[in-house]
Amino acid sequence: MSTNANNIVFDDMFDISDIDKEGKKFDRVSRLYAHSQNYDVELTLDYNTELFPLQKGQKFALALASSLATGAPSANADATEEEKGKDVWRPDGKGRRGLEEDWDYVMYGKVYKFDGGTSEIVTAYASFGGLLMSLTGSFRHMTSIVLGDPIYILLRR
Repeated sequence: MSTNANNIVFDDMFDISDIDKEGKKFDRVSRLYAHSQNYDVELTLDYNTELFPLQKGQKFALALASSLATGAPSANADATEEEKGKDVWRPDGKGRRGLEEDWDYVMYGKVYKFDGGTSEIVTAYASFGGLLMSLTGSFRHMTSIVLGDPIYILLRR
């Protein structure tokens, strides 16, 4: 990723190993279970099946980002945190273009828990308006995911 890579805190390709293996609880929400291709990371993710239909065995790209803003960090160095995120995404299309332009499905949420687990393996938990995610793998691949920080999850096929 070019100029917007500064906001990406994690990205990888995932293979879906199962969907709703404990049964479907909601009409438009499923829970997928997937394993990453590069970093040996396990993912559990709730997602809207109408907006982003997926199937067992399918592959998809996932990125976690601290912001949807694009461009070099020095370009916005004088802007406040509020100004940096302002109008990056607007439903009327009048805002600046951000990372969301390159992805099929985007959710905004917060990292609410970070389990240390063993010394090597950690799990990050995030909630996206009640849709939950857990990401388990080596701490080396998840050092930029910070407890309490807002986060965007971006998916594409």
